[in-house]
Amino acid sequence: MSDNTKKRKSRSMLQETWRRLIKNKGAVIGMVFLIVLVLAAILSPIIFDYNTDVIGQNMADRLMAPGAAHWFGTDEFGRDLFARIIYGARYSLIIGAGSVILGLIVGTIFGSLAGFYGGVVDSLIMRAIDIFYSIPNIMTAVVIVSVLGTSTFNLMIALAFSCASSFARIVRAQVMTIRDQEYVESSYAMGLPTWKIIVKHILPNCLSPIIVQITLQIGTTIISASSLSFLGIGVPAPAPEWGALLSAGRGHIRDASYMCIIPGLAIMLTVLALNLLGDGLRDALDPKLKK
Repeated sequence: MSDNTKKRKSRSMLQETWRRLIKNKGAVIGMVFLIVLVLAAILSPIIFDYNTDVIGQNMADRLMAPGAAHWFGTDEFGRDLFARIIYGARYSLIIGAGSVILGLIVGTIFGSLAGFYGGVVDSLIMRAIDIFYSIPNIMTAVVIVSVLGTSTFNLMIALAFSCASSFARIVRAQVMTIRDQEYVESSYAMGLPTWKIIVKHILPNCLSPIIVQITLQIGTTIISASSLSFLGIGVPAPAPEWGALLSAGRGHIRDASYMCIIPGLAIMLTVLALNLLGDGLRDALDPKLKK
């Protein structure tokens, strides 16, 4: 097969996947919402001054209800909640994506080794993963953050553990179905090293379920990060992480309920958008649904 033929085939597969994806209205809505959110998070340091607009206190404007002056109202220190929500998207998205990427790398390595070699290697790796999988994600994260200390990076490491076990299971299952294919055996007979066979010939055929899992796992990780920040062991104050905003608002839920409602809606809509996109990608990448 010539390079031009391969390029045409690759383009047609990508085009077909895109065509199927944009037919899913839910996936399109989720994708548009995420694009807007990511752009807002990227531009937030340009739109808002962190020291003045995000963490700067203005007691004269404390606990102002949403209105023209402050779209989302203000908190107990007079800080604009709209600016804090938009800027806080940076923390939630970075933690969600960073944790999933770390978990993906670790899970892919161990899942590939377990699925490719099988036997004792598979048993040792999967039993260790089963041990981590049996412990609640929040409990694992609490222990790791307590040991390493409270910081954004340590929080990503803590949440990456739960992501790694999920990715390892998915990659292992995919590798076990592919490792006995003729092109893999031919590569092995040609003397290619194991790592090159896995990276070049096996993992590219595992991308579909991995891509879907990435979108769904980011949403789960955002909820976990918000839960830890709500408990006071996540992103340290005064950073405007959504879970921390929700925790700060619970003390004013009677007289300023918007302080809880708005951060909660931000978390809910972001996770919903990721789930809608993940479901759309699953349908678009599923070969059984191709016509």
